[in-house]
Parts: sequence; structure tokens; C-alpha cells
Amino acid sequence: MRFKLDELDPQIGYKVMTATVTPRPIAWVTSVSSEGVVNAAPYSFFNVMGHRPPTVAIGVMADPQRGFKDTARNIVGGGEFVVNLVPERLAAAMNITSMDAPEDVSELDCAGLTALPAQQVAPPHIAEAPVSFECVSHSVLVTGPHQALVVGRVVEIRVADDFVIDAERGHIDTPALGLIARMHGRGWYARSSDTFQIDRPTYADWLAGEGRQVG
Repeated sequence: MRFKLDELDPQIGYKVMTATVTPRPIAWVTSVSSEGVVNAAPYSFFNVMGHRPPTVAIGVMADPQRGFKDTARNIVGGGEFVVNLVPERLAAAMNITSMDAPEDVSELDCAGLTALPAQQVAPPHIAEAPVSFECVSHSVLVTGPHQALVVGRVVEIRVADDFVIDAERGHIDTPALGLIARMHGRGWYARSSDTFQIDRPTYADWLAGEGRQVG
């Protein structure tokens, strides 16, 4: 089956893309409005895009009638945001922050979460999150009438002490973070506990036949 996206309802393309590009990490973004309201919202069109400089990218969608949500407007207006990562123990709280709260209401309050002051940007961290990236906006690329790509430069990362194995070497206890990821369909998520490892081969090993037996 082939899907010609230019000929389909955009919602069908969205369903096919989100059902196949999985699992997707979740950026639990905190931002601050011009009135000082702290907003929080999860985004699964997200990933790290480089480390020199440290860069993240987030895809934000707009409602055809109401336009962009608070987070997108705050990033464009203030130029700063924090990406918090989501462990399974905070899945319910994260889900609450996805609701359509009025712009003068902080989703952190609704979810019973704690704002932790950042060091280099105005928006706070979510204190309960094990990892938070403080970001400044690098660029915002409008990719369509109802969507944009936010590229942020990471200026500081907070990792809860319990998950730091060796700070000098940048070693983190990733499995212990217990992060979740977005899957297909409405409300489906994946745990990061079922993993496997494959060593990357060298070309010399492949020529020697060590990597030719696959499957």
C-alpha cells in the first residue's frame, strides 16, 4: 500500500506517520507567558539534533481555528524554554498537562507539579522530572500554515543526582530513568525497559566476514 500524501486528507498522513515512526521521545516543555504564567505541555515530535552546539528540535502544531498553543507563542515571544523528560511514574501528570487549559492557567498547578528555578533561562524546570534541558531558541521554521519547527540550543542540563554514575565522563544510568515514549494512536505509550544491544562493526570486520552473517 502506498500513501500519496499530497492527495490525502492531512489527518490520514498524520495517522500513518505517527503509527510508524515509533517510539518517539517526549519533550515535556515548560515556558513562560508575557504575563508570567508558567505553561507545560508534552510534544512527541521531538529529538536531539546535534551536540556542537547542543541542539534539540520540536515540532509544534496549531489548531486551524485557535492557532498555536501557549507553548509555541511563549517560545516565539520569550525565546527560552525547558525540555523536561518524562519517566513512567509521571505519565499521569504529563497527561494532565496536555489538556486545553486556559492560557492564564498553569498546567503545573493542575497536575500538582513543582516549578524549580532554572539557572540560565526564565522558564522553570519540572522539579519531579529526572532530566531537564535549559534551551534558548535558535530558530523557528514555519513549515506550514498550522505547524512550525522550533530549534533550540541547549545551554544547561540538570540530571537528578541519583541517576549520575560518573559526572566527569558524562555517564548516566539511563535504564534507571525509566523514561517513556509515544507510540501509535491516542493515548498509547511505550516503556524503555525492554532493550537490546548490538555492537557497531568496522568495515575491516565486515570484509573479514564477521558481519556478513545477519539474521
